[in-house]
Amino acid sequence: MPDEASLPPPPLWPFPAAQEITEVLEWRTDVLQSRAGEQRIALRPRPREIVTLRHRLDALGMARAAELARTGFAGEWQVPLWHMALQPNADLAQGANEILLDTGLAHFRSGGLAAIAVDGREPVTVAIAGIQPDRLIMEEPLVLQLPSPTVAARRITIAPVRAGVLTSAIEITRRRQSDGTVSAGFLLRDAPNLTAPVLPTYLGRQVQTDPSLVRRPLSASLRRAVEYVDNGFGPIVVEPLRDTFERGETITLKAQGPTARYALRRWLWSLRGRQASFWLPTWGRELQLRAAMTSGSTLMRIAPVASLAAYAGRAILLEMPSALRFRTITAAIAEGVDHRLTLSSNLGEPVPLMTKAHFLTAMRADADRVEIQHGAVASEVTLPVLEVSA
Repeated sequence: MPDEASLPPPPLWPFPAAQEITEVLEWRTDVLQSRAGEQRIALRPRPREIVTLRHRLDALGMARAAELARTGFAGEWQVPLWHMALQPNADLAQGANEILLDTGLAHFRSGGLAAIAVDGREPVTVAIAGIQPDRLIMEEPLVLQLPSPTVAARRITIAPVRAGVLTSAIEITRRRQSDGTVSAGFLLRDAPNLTAPVLPTYLGRQVQTDPSLVRRPLSASLRRAVEYVDNGFGPIVVEPLRDTFERGETITLKAQGPTARYALRRWLWSLRGRQASFWLPTWGRELQLRAAMTSGSTLMRIAPVASLAAYAGRAILLEMPSALRFRTITAAIAEGVDHRLTLSSNLGEPVPLMTKAHFLTAMRADADRVEIQHGAVASEVTLPVLEVSA
């Protein structure tokens, strides 16, 4: 058998991504349910990544795609990750061996490859010798990769390159003889281990406070696991199977710009599919204050919204002038026509009457498969979530 070092490198998928890119992250979680709760066991610590690229090509480009697939469909490919493409922070000159950019916003790897495209044309690859927070260091100076001695930064796009294999048939859709779309899906190798983004935390859970959050109330579901017992002779009896109430809904998050896009991916990574839980504010202003609070007070007087027993143990969010604050309701009593809540601690500053207050709900993703749509301007993900007790 030939030595691996003597084998030719995998071919580059050479087409620039001119249309929407779909990225799928797939985890695997075993959810063990009991009457009082559930236990979630992560069976796949890092996700499988499937990237579907779509290219607008002419007749020659479509022919090249067909021939590339014919000769190397079952092999490994070098795939530019155009959904993580960045522009350099300075012009590039022939002979330079450094590229100034924020390397913390994409999956560049020392010893790996980067793809350089000028004016949206087909990319060329360069080998990365080292990575610093503000630059890529190349193994060899840039020469043939640039069409002129100096190229303006705004004309350049740089993307990390990962190894991958085709996951399905390459699809070619012709609009006319010299205009068509080529779609190819790749399963990427060696998923990175991303760190969680910096978000507010409360009681050990992250609080998702992204202002782009859009809730989908039309698809919300409120349920409890029950069994309907029918012996055929008498009334139907409903027997609860679990003590927990299940509330599910769908949320949509959008991210615009490289920094926000990468933060969104890191947050999805931190969920590990159905494994991790997080706090999700309702943003519904359920708790409407009847009176202002002093800085040292733990008593909140509100308009009635639930039964007195339903308040205890609920987490809440208050939009204070200085920052978002999180507290837990420890007790509730009736006070005239209002309800008076006792909070776990005071806010440390006066709480104005018009302060917005919302319930916090502990949630987890209700799917191990997450699909992100990367457009030219923004990225968007729609995620089903489920209320949990732990």
